[in-house]
Amino acid sequence: MTILLGLLGLSLVVIVHELGHFLAARALGVEVEAFSIGWGPKLLGFMHKGTEWRLSAFPIGGFCRMKGEEGFKKALDEGLTTLPAEKGSFYGVSPWRRIVILFAGPIANVILAIVLFTVVSLAGISVHTAPNRIVLVSESGLSSTSGKNPADLAGLQSGDRILSVDGKQVRDYSDLQEFIGLNPGSKLALVVDRGGKNMGIQVTPRLDKESGQGFIGIYAWIDPFVASVEPGGAADLAGVKAGDIITSLAGQSITKNIDLLAALKSLPERTELGIRRNGDNLKLNLVLSYEKGGESNLGIAFAGITRVDRASSLPEALISGVNESWKTLAMTIKSVGLLFSGVDILKAVSGPARITYYVGNTANESLKSGGLSGLPTILSFLAFLSISLFFMNLLPIPALDGGQVVLSLAEAARRKPLKTKTIYRYQFAGMAMMAAIFIVVTLGDILFFVGK
Repeated sequence: MTILLGLLGLSLVVIVHELGHFLAARALGVEVEAFSIGWGPKLLGFMHKGTEWRLSAFPIGGFCRMKGEEGFKKALDEGLTTLPAEKGSFYGVSPWRRIVILFAGPIANVILAIVLFTVVSLAGISVHTAPNRIVLVSESGLSSTSGKNPADLAGLQSGDRILSVDGKQVRDYSDLQEFIGLNPGSKLALVVDRGGKNMGIQVTPRLDKESGQGFIGIYAWIDPFVASVEPGGAADLAGVKAGDIITSLAGQSITKNIDLLAALKSLPERTELGIRRNGDNLKLNLVLSYEKGGESNLGIAFAGITRVDRASSLPEALISGVNESWKTLAMTIKSVGLLFSGVDILKAVSGPARITYYVGNTANESLKSGGLSGLPTILSFLAFLSISLFFMNLLPIPALDGGQVVLSLAEAARRKPLKTKTIYRYQFAGMAMMAAIFIVVTLGDILFFVGK
């Protein structure tokens, strides 16, 4: 199901991209020979207005094949000086028309993202998160690293509430994660509530080279109030009930969820769990089992907070859709820039297999946990992916739309067709670059799926 949903989601984004090329090509006098949903052998198809519409075997995106796209191969085979420019072909129209056709695919992705973000804003999206109160990683009992984190160096303390970052309100821990994650290396001005008094603190997030995001060394402070208990889990068998407050484990005081995780690091098999229920303090016998990595699932969900972001009108939703698309584009550009800052590319960059998994997993988990109410999360993820496709396709790399735009601009500047040899050299260098990128991201995907 994860793979199927992933392929469907990824295909939607790619097909909209190709549809943008198709509409622009038809409008500007370029014949479209085939439009396929999927790749590989044709399963079925029909002709309509000179275009063969296909459904192909492999449901991975699709393609729009314009007349004359094979001109480069023909020029090489026949030793032609320039590419053939037949009437109605891609190379038979002016460079400026080609540029419009090339931009139409990425622009279609932007439009799709705005529409999806607008729908999400109208429907409302639930964000499950924690309060804006923090715990220092260095004081959590979970950190095995030495040295000070940015939060320690800045003077933050466990129990602080972060009220704003650079003048922008922090509603909850989700907002805080976004501000910190997107700004590695940037000095952030925080307003902190400490014991009822507000104070200003400056902190500079450090770059996490595995994820490509900023971090300062904090966890969310979540009170140990039990919101739900998984039937048949260790906590359920011990007698824990929703509404209980966990107060101790093996004699260690528990004031927040991190304390419980730290107490479990000693891997006890049988231990005593202290709880408070309706004002009474109780002791329960807890029997634990551990996974291969040393984690133990007690079967407890602690009470967090759920924020619902929803627009009150269509104009407000549309503005939100545009703003969210712009913010996502800015984040994508910044993320690409971080690739040159020493991040671990094998972990920070995803290839087609991992992207398909992420799309499918997001869809699957959202539908399982929320049914149809999980759809906004899926649509939001697809909008994010659509913006990423817009930007990546406009990079000046041959085989991508951006590379073809560069060639068309060069031809427009020369006012005469480019020589086949010039295009060949450019394409060869670009394909070598694409092959290197493909090898790296595929290796990263393989390592991801084997748990490395």
